[in-house]
Amino acid sequence: MKWILWIFTVLAGILILITVIGYLLRKEHTVTREARFHQSPEAVWKAITDIDAMPAWRQGLKSVKRLPDKNGLPAWVETLDSGIIPLETESSLPPLRLVVRIADPKLPFGGTWTYEITPAPEGCSLRIREDGEVYNPIFRFVSRFVVGYSGTIDAYLKSLGRKFGEQTKVEN
Repeated sequence: MKWILWIFTVLAGILILITVIGYLLRKEHTVTREARFHQSPEAVWKAITDIDAMPAWRQGLKSVKRLPDKNGLPAWVETLDSGIIPLETESSLPPLRLVVRIADPKLPFGGTWTYEITPAPEGCSLRIREDGEVYNPIFRFVSRFVVGYSGTIDAYLKSLGRKFGEQTKVEN
């Protein structure tokens, strides 16, 4: 019986330590990743803005549901392996710049993704900057030390590369 109490105490201590470390971490973070594609800026733009086609190529995205436009710009809900995330387009400058915001303040995280497409001689590059916030201290710890702030962007860029049949190298 003592060993059960001991295991419970150790697990509670670990959870308390994770929570304390989470509180010490900043809520805000910024991370940027970039990948090059042998595609035109227009082709990359079409892929990142064709909301209905995203489940066919994005890793972990099960489905999308269109919502009524907000301020004349697209809004939708993504169903991912990890949960449901409502999103809305904040600004759009085809085919160069797109800003998308998480549209649910009740989630344990929020923020924006800014997509910047730059033409290049052999195609283009896509740079994604996440200006994120993680409100829950336990989720903040997991985001920083387990998943990594860039994990979602890295997976997104690699999925986009697979869509185009390319091996994608993600850079800082």
